[in-house]
Amino acid sequence: MTLNEYRSNFEQSTNRSVSMPIAGTIIWSLVGLLSTQFDQDVAIYILLFATGGIFPLAIVIAKFRKEDLMSSSNPLAKLMGLCILMVNLLWALHLPLLFSAPEFVPMSIGIGLGLHWVVYSWIVNHPVGIIHAVLRSILIFIAWYLFPNNSLLATSCVVVFVYLISLYQMLNREIKKS
Repeated sequence: MTLNEYRSNFEQSTNRSVSMPIAGTIIWSLVGLLSTQFDQDVAIYILLFATGGIFPLAIVIAKFRKEDLMSSSNPLAKLMGLCILMVNLLWALHLPLLFSAPEFVPMSIGIGLGLHWVVYSWIVNHPVGIIHAVLRSILIFIAWYLFPNNSLLATSCVVVFVYLISLYQMLNREIKKS
């Protein structure tokens, strides 16, 4: 198959790939809400555990949407899976920050868990992922500085906002046929 045929196959099998950002929106909304109910130390642990629920929740959503979230037949799907692995390797950074500088954890997780969007953009040949990753990184950085006493809530709001923009783009973009 050509690259364009693989891209088309990826688009068909993933049904616009929205289960992960839907799951991320739900989880980050929950984290933001809970960050207002608990002190910052507890809320950061909620963030750590809750973000681990994004992928399992996405699997459930994908079943309802008929998305092949874990395709192994398309090399582009394998590439996306490797990008998810890459992003999760950043836990080697998030955990030491938790113990030595917990105030950085919302920013490191918020930015780190969004880096794979750049590769998604390349796979689908659309700027949605680049817009997502860049906007998310810049806005989290700004929010972290503007709201140092509520950085987890501010980060959660930014992530949800950027997810909503991306979901709109993903659901309304023209899909190129091979």
